[in-house]
Amino acid sequence: MSESIEIISWNVNGIRAVANKGALKWIDERQPDILCLQEIKALPEQIPEDLFETNFSTLSINSADKKGYSGTAVFSQLTPEYTNNRHDIDLAREGRIIEQDYGDFVLFNVYFPNGQKDEERLALKMKFYDDFLNYCDKLRDEGKSIVICGDVNTAHKEIDLKNPKANSKTSGFLPIEREWMDKLVEHGYIDTFRYVHGDKEEEYSWWSYRSGARAKNVGWRIDYFFISDDLTEVLEDAFILQEVTGSDHCPVGIRLAL
Repeated sequence: MSESIEIISWNVNGIRAVANKGALKWIDERQPDILCLQEIKALPEQIPEDLFETNFSTLSINSADKKGYSGTAVFSQLTPEYTNNRHDIDLAREGRIIEQDYGDFVLFNVYFPNGQKDEERLALKMKFYDDFLNYCDKLRDEGKSIVICGDVNTAHKEIDLKNPKANSKTSGFLPIEREWMDKLVEHGYIDTFRYVHGDKEEEYSWWSYRSGARAKNVGWRIDYFFISDDLTEVLEDAFILQEVTGSDHCPVGIRLAL
C-alpha cells in the first residue's frame, strides 16, 4: 500500500445524470486511491464508460433489485482481499452496502435508508442502523479496523444542519436517529471530520434543490466517514469538497497514513 491512502465518498444521485454533466472528470486530477459512490441508480451494464479517464484496477457494483433506484459502487486502485456486495443487512435488496477487506482495514461504502416516507420506512431505517452496527462490532471483536463512509441520511448534532429547530420532527434529524449516531460514537467509531476540524460551522454535504438552498448554504451534513478509534493515529485529514457540483450532495473524504 502507498504511504498515504485517500478515500472519497459521494452520493451522486444518479451516475448516468452525473456522467451527462461531466461531473466526475475532477477524479482524473484528484486521483483518489478509492472512490465510493452511493445512489448510482444503475445496473452494472448501465455504468457509463466515460465517467473519467482514470483506470481503477477494481470496480465493485451493488445495484438494487428495483431498477433506477439506490445502489452503490466502489472504484479502487487497490485490490481488496475480499468483497461482499450482497449483504444480509440489506434485506430489501436495495444495493445499499459494499464491504471490502483491504487487510489494514475493512471498508464499508453504505447508502443508509431514508426514513421520510412513512413510519414503516423509518422502522426499516432503524433496523438497518442497528443490524449494521452489530455487524461492525463483530468485526471489531475479531480485531478488524473499520472505515465506514457514505450517506448516513441523518445529521448528528445541531451544528450539522442550518435549521435544527425547524427540522427536529423531520426524519434525518429525529431524536431516535441522532441517538443511534451517539451509539455509533459510544461504540468507538470516530466522526473523522469533527475529529480533525472540531466545531467548525456551516460545513454541509447536502442541500435541497428547492429555494436556492446551496447558493445560500442552507444545508445538512449527512455524508460521513467514521473510523474505528484504533485508526485515529493514522488519520491525516478529513474534508468536504463543497466546490464539487453535479449532485445535491458533495463529496467527502479522508486520508490515512498506512
